[in-house]
Amino acid sequence: MTRLSTAVRGLATTIAALLTATAAAAPARAEPEPKAPRDFVALNSVDPTIIQEIRYVTPHNFVGEPIDGYRQPLCILTRPAAKALHTAQTKLLRRGYSLKVYDCYRPQRAVDHFVRWAKDLDDQRMKTEFYPNVDKTRLFADGYIAEKSGHSRGSTVDLTIVKLPARPTRPYHPGQPLTPCFAPQDQRFPDNSLDMGTGYDCFDTLSHTLDPRIQGEQRANRLLLKNTLEELGFVNLAEEWWHYTFKPEAHPDTYFDFPVSRRSLHGHR
Repeated sequence: MTRLSTAVRGLATTIAALLTATAAAAPARAEPEPKAPRDFVALNSVDPTIIQEIRYVTPHNFVGEPIDGYRQPLCILTRPAAKALHTAQTKLLRRGYSLKVYDCYRPQRAVDHFVRWAKDLDDQRMKTEFYPNVDKTRLFADGYIAEKSGHSRGSTVDLTIVKLPARPTRPYHPGQPLTPCFAPQDQRFPDNSLDMGTGYDCFDTLSHTLDPRIQGEQRANRLLLKNTLEELGFVNLAEEWWHYTFKPEAHPDTYFDFPVSRRSLHGHR
């Protein structure tokens, strides 16, 4: 081999090494976030009067921290579900009430966060409020946590009713003393909703919509919510007084994972 060819080969090797190093140093291109289908809307664009208290963007929930995928305190739903809530709200406003939503569309990454938390038996920080009578080892078997949620299909909503004018509620501060979610209303964490017998996301059989132990005003309040929504095509989950799904679902077999954010919706950047 001649000196020239040896030099050329050495130069080629050096250039190849430089190109490899440059490629390795180049930052990986971020994958674009998934977007919502065009039939998903922000609820407040359909009805701005419905109160929103999106719990999973805050630490006041059974996990005790903001949940993956919740970027903004925003209710996103399929348009038919949002329009049906608007009709329900119109009826309730005439009677001096308002709907209040706690959770709407829920990305799959949030459900995955719940599953990870449920498997971490050492994390019991919110037990006193949200599941005081349930052993954490039973959360899957008893149906409180699952690997899929109807919320991820976009037509399910967790909600309650508030008497107008709505009273302000104090914020939750991590580390503050907790009270069982089924305690009398004046003892559990303050919520400006009607007394439904338990707080939202209470892992207890008292949360079953028609539990016979819930009577009087509390039962009447649950039935007001139930009757108002069922007349418009919503179906209640019997184990949770707050959980309703609009039927027929626009996406009955698809579990979406776009973030809860206005940027996820078409027409927003």
